[in-house]
Amino acid sequence: MTNLLLAVIYLAFISLGLPDGLLGSAWPTMSGDLHAPLSWAGGISMTISAGTIISALLSDRLTLRFGAGRVTAFSVALTAAALMGFSFAPNYWVLIVCAIPYGLGAGGVDAALNNYVAIHYTSRHMSWLHCMWGLGALIGPYMMSYAMASRHGWQWGYRSVGVIQLVLTAVLIFSLPLWKRRPAAADAGTQATDRKPIGLLGVLRISGATQILIMFFCYCAIEQTAMLWASSYMVGMDGMAEDVAATFTSIFLIGITVGRFANGFLTMRFSDPAMIRIGTMTIGLGALLLLVPMHNPALSAVAFILVGLGCAPVYPCIIHSTPAYFGADKSQAIVGVQMAFAYVGTMLMPPLFGVIAQATTIAVLPWYLLVFVALMAAMHEWLRALRRDDMAV
Repeated sequence: MTNLLLAVIYLAFISLGLPDGLLGSAWPTMSGDLHAPLSWAGGISMTISAGTIISALLSDRLTLRFGAGRVTAFSVALTAAALMGFSFAPNYWVLIVCAIPYGLGAGGVDAALNNYVAIHYTSRHMSWLHCMWGLGALIGPYMMSYAMASRHGWQWGYRSVGVIQLVLTAVLIFSLPLWKRRPAAADAGTQATDRKPIGLLGVLRISGATQILIMFFCYCAIEQTAMLWASSYMVGMDGMAEDVAATFTSIFLIGITVGRFANGFLTMRFSDPAMIRIGTMTIGLGALLLLVPMHNPALSAVAFILVGLGCAPVYPCIIHSTPAYFGADKSQAIVGVQMAFAYVGTMLMPPLFGVIAQATTIAVLPWYLLVFVALMAAMHEWLRALRRDDMAV
């Protein structure tokens, strides 16, 4: 039964990744059909991000009251309804309205499942969980491309993913009894009916919480900035053709996905802190390679692939280490705030680099990445020191 539930959770994370690339791949056509300026995609993206931040911050309260299974099922249903709304939207403003439940649902799934797997499963399952997200993120744009190439339009791209989400909602509802059959040892502190939600301020008062939140913020700043600006960097610095450079965004994502699959096996040998250090050093090596003054497209491609491979273990291992650092009774609240910090980093840091690059040059990208790498590494070592001191008291 444990393996059956794990399969359902993996399916849920594939579905979480499926819609992530739809807007970017369809927007050039959508904007024309809906008579919306090309730049208005940012409004939809920011509305989705705002919804994910809100639901992530509420995840502790909701999960405590309803349980991870119900929260996940309802969140996937919200996302399904939003995607179906996207597919029937007659204008841009309907998309904005539908983006609200889309963000709320995505944030609910992310926070609830990450904490559940962190408590009940090993680190390798956490890595493979995020590998499933990468798989979904890779499949989604292909589904949209197929729908548009088949002349069904972007509407059917959204509709087909929405139908998948509806089917998954039914699967999750039928799987609810499985969520109650959990190992007792893993549930220490999570079953107490008298525990109250900790809240954002309560999380910030916990020793080491600020450090792990900053780590999350830095990680997402690195991942999303590299993903957004890698192609532009190789065009501007290496003279690579735009169509060739565009493929490296998907290669970067493939690097993360393949890396997370491989990391599932590496975590059987190395601890979460060791994997975080390995990942951080690999990201740093990739960023340093970009500073080599050769302006060689092949070298830059290798550098960005290294950044992607380095990103692979950091995110899942930070989440999986959270219950070990802070206890299962506090982990849902902390993971929820981690997700919120992640979405803030995703929403703000890539555009900030765009402003910096426009005012200076895109050549500063490696330095921008290295600042966050250094800060993330410093926060990790500070967290380790704090938790050793707390456990020694």
